[in-house]
Amino acid sequence: MLRLRFAVFAVIALLIPSILLASPDYSLSENWAYYCEGTGKSVDLFLVCPTVDMGENGNRNMSLDDEETKASFVGALNMERGIYEETCTIYAPFYRQMTFPLYAERIAEDDEALSIAYEDIEEAFLWFLEHTDEDRPFILAGFSQGAQLVLLLLEEHFDEPELQERLVAAYCIGWKITADDLKEYPHLRMAEREDDTGVIVSFNTESPDTYDSIIVPEGIYTYGINPLNWSTGSELAPQTMNKGACFTDYSGSIVSEQPYLTGTYLDSQRGTLKAVDIEPEDYSSPLFPDGVYHLYDYQFFFRNLEENVEVRSEAWLAEHM
Repeated sequence: MLRLRFAVFAVIALLIPSILLASPDYSLSENWAYYCEGTGKSVDLFLVCPTVDMGENGNRNMSLDDEETKASFVGALNMERGIYEETCTIYAPFYRQMTFPLYAERIAEDDEALSIAYEDIEEAFLWFLEHTDEDRPFILAGFSQGAQLVLLLLEEHFDEPELQERLVAAYCIGWKITADDLKEYPHLRMAEREDDTGVIVSFNTESPDTYDSIIVPEGIYTYGINPLNWSTGSELAPQTMNKGACFTDYSGSIVSEQPYLTGTYLDSQRGTLKAVDIEPEDYSSPLFPDGVYHLYDYQFFFRNLEENVEVRSEAWLAEHM
């Protein structure tokens, strides 16, 4: 189904301006935000940036000639790189990402712009595979649109045992994973504890009173795991288990850090991660209604995620080395 949809989008894409049709050449360093950043680590990371292009000029995909937006792209990566950089050598491609209005209009899964964004990420990932050590383990990670595209990579390529064997984990944070995804792609496996490998780590954070978002619409169930207690059950993980919410800037610096910020539980009806002990208006955003904590998915649980990257990597290495 996915391949057919992309084929249709490829035909439609013939009508899109040529600036968008020019695929990046990933043999050029200029088309990587990070390439082999942080050597001497035992695990590689292929990291996919979230949405930074707001589509203010009516564009549906980011232009790689837009240096201002590319600076924001690097900044967004810097905000989350601290979760991974102590454990991983980082690779992160520039790509012609979809712009935010496609999410706001709730058409991000049914627009030809998706095929353009995915074409770049797939090409960059294949380049990464070809030009890195085939025996090294790696992590896939993405937030928001980055998570959506990582999920597509998993669906399209990770039925290959050789790739699945090298996968430490895929951190698909801030995107939904549904029963249809798991049924159509049975090789996908969701994380069930803190140290299983070859699995998908995912969650979407919201207030207890939120029942709809552009990421997880009302009536949709998403599979996930609680990043505080690493359980897939609905029991409350108290805020004392939160080892540190870290709020970062575009340089990657931690502007403020707050241990014990929020407790969490997985909603049994939506599968979303409900954050308690905080007030929605304290984490408001012009992009999302109060109570949708999408922008804070990784910041609320920064230290727990940082620790988990190390735990899963060590588990993989202990099993394979």
